[in-house]
Amino acid sequence: MRFDFESIIDRRGTGALAIDGLGLPGGFAPAAPAEGVDAIPMWVADMNFPAPNCITDAIIDRAKHPLFGYFLTADAYYDAIIGWHARRKGVTDIAKEHIGYENGVLGGVASAVAAFSAPADKILLHSPTYIGFTGTINNTGRTIVHSPLVRDEDGVWRMDFEDMERKLRDDSIHLAIFCAPFNPCGRVWERWEIEQAMALYEKYECVVISDEIWSDLILPGHTHITPQSVSDWAHENTIALYAPSKTFNLAGLIGSYHVVYNKRLRDRMNSVASATHYNSMNVFSQEALIGAYSDEGSVWVDELLQVIDRNMTLAYDFFAGIEGVSLMRPEGTYMLFPDCGGWLEAHGKTLGELEEACWSKGVAVQDGAMFHGPSHLRVNLALPTSRVEEALDRLATIF
Repeated sequence: MRFDFESIIDRRGTGALAIDGLGLPGGFAPAAPAEGVDAIPMWVADMNFPAPNCITDAIIDRAKHPLFGYFLTADAYYDAIIGWHARRKGVTDIAKEHIGYENGVLGGVASAVAAFSAPADKILLHSPTYIGFTGTINNTGRTIVHSPLVRDEDGVWRMDFEDMERKLRDDSIHLAIFCAPFNPCGRVWERWEIEQAMALYEKYECVVISDEIWSDLILPGHTHITPQSVSDWAHENTIALYAPSKTFNLAGLIGSYHVVYNKRLRDRMNSVASATHYNSMNVFSQEALIGAYSDEGSVWVDELLQVIDRNMTLAYDFFAGIEGVSLMRPEGTYMLFPDCGGWLEAHGKTLGELEEACWSKGVAVQDGAMFHGPSHLRVNLALPTSRVEEALDRLATIF
């Protein structure tokens, strides 16, 4: 491989949430490991790989200029986004005016929620549910209505369209959040599934917030279909949210963007964002995106996906071999979501007890219950393969 995905980099003392956040109060982070045991970070969704030089060089080059005052968004920023979507996603109709900056995808969700709903309004989400959606919607005073995904006879997570329609109709819902690929289950939706979902949203006059932050991380054999592309209605009534942060591990730089074709929707989004004055891009975030969305960045992502796919196979095979554990092999993302319900029942354990056992051995997996997976673990596999193998060896002493 051209790039390094195997070096183990010490993140301790850098303020990295994945490591320095272990044991913090509040219940979000795993507990710290037993004394003398090193932690393997497999929880919060950031990667343990160094960013490619196309990003660090772009930031360093800009930092060499000693003035960091107000700045204009560069045409190169828009060109990079337009080119990336054309090359990587096959989307060729994005223009500069369709792109707007967001302070994180959840910032974009918050702006869209404020623009297209009122306090106490109901918003449709699928469950299991990304905890960031839960917090954002609750904090804005809206009400979540969950439509649970169901696993078919092959164990694949699917939308329950009858349940979706019933809730859209009976709860008079006009705003929905659609996650593609789906976090935390790792589904990459097929075109027919997106078409059917969008037809329901159209029928009940919903604005759709489409979180596509994971859309670059599609595993072999699967293809990301942009929801805006499946119908004329979806094209004009969907707010698509993207970021290089998951793809290149840039969450600490902050910086996402929306693609919105409909001017009316864009104007309302921009009205909310401009009213708070919070939605301003950092100059280094701009340069990082331009560097990331380059030819070198594209090669890096291709190699990254090989590593994630290898790690996914190792972890999936491990959990699939445990009696009482059920799971689907993810089609995208780098997160695994095993359901340990049968194992817990057979061994008289609670999910919390299982998690504590994992954490004590330094395997810092995440609590799946906060994602509405009542007997699930959430496992980050974006680590050097040697660390994944070590984590699985430690877990083998528990299961």
